[in-house]
Amino acid sequence: MRLLLTAATDFELRAFAAAGSGRPVRTLLTGIGPAETAFTLTNALHRHAGSVSAVINFGIAGAFPDSGARLLDICLAEEEVLGDLGICLPERIERFAEQGLAVRDHFVLDAGLLSAAAQALTQAGLHCRSGVFVTVSSSSGTTARARQIGRQRQGLCENMEGAAAARVCEAFGLPCLELRCVSNMAGERDKRRWRLREACLRAGQAAAAVTDFLLAA
Repeated sequence: MRLLLTAATDFELRAFAAAGSGRPVRTLLTGIGPAETAFTLTNALHRHAGSVSAVINFGIAGAFPDSGARLLDICLAEEEVLGDLGICLPERIERFAEQGLAVRDHFVLDAGLLSAAAQALTQAGLHCRSGVFVTVSSSSGTTARARQIGRQRQGLCENMEGAAAARVCEAFGLPCLELRCVSNMAGERDKRRWRLREACLRAGQAAAAVTDFLLAA
């Protein structure tokens, strides 16, 4: 298997390197947000056509308040949703549904990679959760907004890149895995309550464990 590991920031990629995966693997810094991720990943896959057989997108995320996920939990995506694509109303994000305006905002991640990742993390002693990830262009700035989006989309955690990566991989016919560690509760703006450094390190460790497992198979 020829893996490409992607992350939004250098902090996350450095955490993967520090985790000491013993196998050579290609990595890609996508930048933050769905637009940068879509552009950077598309460009990379065009340049390395034929040399990538699967993509692992990893990093940190904010857990939705009612999801059951807690700080430093490792989470795996079963599905990705574009959470704020549509019409922003006070109580919900209304999806475009009119004829000629309907858009795709939902992507299913690769079940085989998901199963293998869960097995790898269990063997490494890293408990994980799985569920729906929600990609947004604007992170939730209040607990009320986080609850709204989380409940509407039945989401586990909020991020800014995953749906874009999933969409690009689908276009290239590549299986995609998304793995994230909870660094904060979505909507929480008191940074004293965040665990960014520990979450980056833990995400890097989890990504390294999954990478070693897949490449040894």
